[in-house]
Amino acid sequence: MKYSILALAFSLATISGAFGQSTTDFFTKADAFFRANVSNGRVHYRAIKENPSDLNELLEEAQHISVSKANANEYQAFYINGYNLLVIKGVVDNYPLRSPLDVGGFFDGKKYEIGGKKTTLNDIENKLLRAKFPEEARFHFVLVCGGLGCPPIIAEAYLPATLDAQLDRQTRLALNDPQFIQLNKNKVKVSQIFEWYKGDFKQNGQGLIDFINKYKAEPLPEKTKVSYYPYDWTLNEAK
Repeated sequence: MKYSILALAFSLATISGAFGQSTTDFFTKADAFFRANVSNGRVHYRAIKENPSDLNELLEEAQHISVSKANANEYQAFYINGYNLLVIKGVVDNYPLRSPLDVGGFFDGKKYEIGGKKTTLNDIENKLLRAKFPEEARFHFVLVCGGLGCPPIIAEAYLPATLDAQLDRQTRLALNDPQFIQLNKNKVKVSQIFEWYKGDFKQNGQGLIDFINKYKAEPLPEKTKVSYYPYDWTLNEAK
């Protein structure tokens, strides 16, 4: 009996160690990876394909990290970085390709292990992030799907200590980009992101224009007519 108790304690300690790693090392390595492989909002997929060891090592480490919603900044930063890294992994594994949509089940079929669970890219976005933090519409400006229609990927990791400022910065960059928000007199064309996730941008009595104007340097008129331009799924590859 005494031996069984000791064995159980050792087993639990081992499990706790495997899935209780600090995220510090992960964030440091992720930051170095993005800085080395992202330029001007695009990814050097060919170079990563030729030498995938840093990406694979980083994602292997992410498999054994446990984060809690209670520490919201750490949790969100971990899964935002994880999503962007797994998109890159999905592209690299199928490279060369013109678009992530060329790969069947790219977002909703292929399962990856991250944070101690197996999940798809869609489930990271919709179940692990949006569902747990429904008030946070800024996710849409930092989760990068691999297409040019997405807001650009940044050459740094999202970090718990700077996450709010990073979310705010990327949202402002997108909503002040004349290609992302295309204004012509009293008509505006916006990304289909606003159509697909319209509920995220219409909360607490605010409308879509209210959300955009919260971050836009030159606010849109209240009665601006909104339409949506087609999403560009062309791969966001660095030339």
